[in-house]
Amino acid sequence: MTTLNTITVVGASLAGLRAVQTLRGAGFAGEIVVVGAERHLPYNRPPLSKSMLRGDDEITLPGAEELGDRWLRGRNAVRLDTAGRLVTLDDGTQVRYDGLVIATGARPRPLPDALEGVHTLRTVEDALALRAELAAGHRRVVVVGGGFIGGEVASTARSLGLAVTLVDAAPYPMSGVLGDLASRWLAGHHRSNGVDLVPGRRVTGLEGAGRVSGVRLDDGRTLPADLVIAATGVVPETGWLRGSGLTLDDGVVCDAALFAAGADGVVAAGDVARWPHARYGGASVRVEHWANANEQGAAAALNLLAGREDATPYAGLPAFATHVHGVRVQTAGLPHLADEARVAAGDPEEGRFAVAFARAGTLVGVVGVDAPRDFVRIKRAVAAGDPLESVLAASMG
Repeated sequence: MTTLNTITVVGASLAGLRAVQTLRGAGFAGEIVVVGAERHLPYNRPPLSKSMLRGDDEITLPGAEELGDRWLRGRNAVRLDTAGRLVTLDDGTQVRYDGLVIATGARPRPLPDALEGVHTLRTVEDALALRAELAAGHRRVVVVGGGFIGGEVASTARSLGLAVTLVDAAPYPMSGVLGDLASRWLAGHHRSNGVDLVPGRRVTGLEGAGRVSGVRLDDGRTLPADLVIAATGVVPETGWLRGSGLTLDDGVVCDAALFAAGADGVVAAGDVARWPHARYGGASVRVEHWANANEQGAAAALNLLAGREDATPYAGLPAFATHVHGVRVQTAGLPHLADEARVAAGDPEEGRFAVAFARAGTLVGVVGVDAPRDFVRIKRAVAAGDPLESVLAASMG
């Protein structure tokens, strides 16, 4: 096995930062090189669609100043040579490694037409540009995509007194993540807070001369718009890895311990990593949320130090949360794998409830709406692989 004298971390956001901190905390005394596309200190991305749009710029991650011996800011990796163990950067610099952590995250899917007033949201610069637009008095805001980012931006824009239309291809916002019951509740919640919801429709193009003036839908309608936010999901940042020999399939394909398939001495973590989840029978998953990046960055670093033979499989339970119009929505596990969903606490009519999801009678996920205690209780049962009936019985008791 190659001696790890130099570890290079490509990606200086949450997963990359946690990898560096973990390497040092585990006693790694060699050189750490960090390559980051942004010039900022690593920061929290969740506030970009919420508090930062309202003027709060405190988003730097604790410990961000602890990055490695060499931190190459404002540099993109453009090529990986796994045979020579070299990462080539956009300025031609070549960075060698004995061990490599890939933590390059993901990039937003843009809308097809580039017009002024059309925004995506992934970076500090994106948030600052959108904040200025929201403050400029553009009254007709169209958000395309009803997922986490779209829902949060719609909520923030409404809190600023703007008229918001939310277009989503699904029949209910976040139905693929929350399931039918909670996503139906969410649709009603958006509407009761003044959002004009347009479900089951796709955007076919934009209108405008220089600046956007309308959004064309697949049913022939055109929605008037002064400001458009594209929140249609992200694409793993793997373009620089083409030709490297790594297996790429909607992310970097890894084994259960986060070692990348196709090369030695390479691990991946965060939004870019796809791995077989042992808790779910080896189902291949890629998770795009904060807790996963936080935990995987650390796990990948420890496994890199341990080596493939002595590595520990990563089976962290996916969990994330969002705030929409003042209500906290939490999910854990993989509800989309379920063949049954039951209200396990509370009442959707009252806006406080938890839904338990099961497959073949075994819990696989939970969604909570303003029900933190019930959510935590059921989340523990999901992590333990308990039967659905056990949480239903506890709720009845």
